[in-house]
Amino acid sequence: MESEIASEHLPFIRIYKDGRVERLSGTEIIPPSLDAATNDVVSKDVVYSPEHNLSVRIFLPHKSTAGENKKKLPLLIYIHGGAWIIESPFSPIYHNFLTEIVKSGNFLAVSVQYRRAPENPIPAAYDDSWSAVKWVFSHSDGSGPEDWVNEFADFGKVFIAGDSAGGNMSHHMAIRAGKEKLEPRIKGIAIVHPAFWGRDPVDEKDVQDREMRNGIAEVWEKIASPNSVDGTDDPLFNVVGSGSDFSELACEKVLVAVAGKDVFVRQGLGYAAKLEKSGWVGDVEVVVEEDEGHVFHLQNPNSKNAEKFLKKLVGFIIG
Repeated sequence: MESEIASEHLPFIRIYKDGRVERLSGTEIIPPSLDAATNDVVSKDVVYSPEHNLSVRIFLPHKSTAGENKKKLPLLIYIHGGAWIIESPFSPIYHNFLTEIVKSGNFLAVSVQYRRAPENPIPAAYDDSWSAVKWVFSHSDGSGPEDWVNEFADFGKVFIAGDSAGGNMSHHMAIRAGKEKLEPRIKGIAIVHPAFWGRDPVDEKDVQDREMRNGIAEVWEKIASPNSVDGTDDPLFNVVGSGSDFSELACEKVLVAVAGKDVFVRQGLGYAAKLEKSGWVGDVEVVVEEDEGHVFHLQNPNSKNAEKFLKKLVGFIIG
């Protein structure tokens, strides 16, 4: 019974009849490091939710920590992707990416761990991410529980970013910040290859293949969010095609990054178009890499296009 497979959802997970979940990727962990002698960026893990045993990984450029170089830095809150199912801030792919952009941009970054499906179905990931955002903002008066954030974060320059599922959640964090009047105000959000979807295509160029559409719907409806009344038309997932109000988006500027060979490309472009028409007062910038696929910058970080995107993201944060 223990070894009998109940369902398999490649390339993410295998679920066994005894309830055990086997993640097929995104399970490797890299430790943080405070060794400033050999690292341009130091990092540490800090628990933000004792209730759920969840941490953030904080990244700090060590050249900003010494003597007369000390100064306030822009702050990036990062929400990782992985279909709400796999990966973590401690995965090599995310640890290395955050290290590189922090090194390039000379800012402070807080990478968020959240509970993942199927053990903790949506909305757990959204609730946890919001708890992490509020935890970060508890430092805005300099008296929060974490010294690095108290000492180095410039709360006039706070950004939220994420890719794929994390891009989706970054949008919802900014919407929630507007509804709950989060202060200080978020400066900007970066929505990278966002996992937005719906029962129907958003336009004639969106994915028409029914089998592919059903495959994406299955991940949401059977694994990530089985309790969604509207399935893939849940407003958490169907951000573009639903009647969601964007006017309360609580930031000054938005970067939307899409890849031409990504299944979510039309959704990302549709999101930017909807935002521009929504009555939201702010600046929208769209970055398109036509010949690349989903999260190419994470899959092939040394490529020219990945380096170009990294510069664009860093510029968005420090510009």
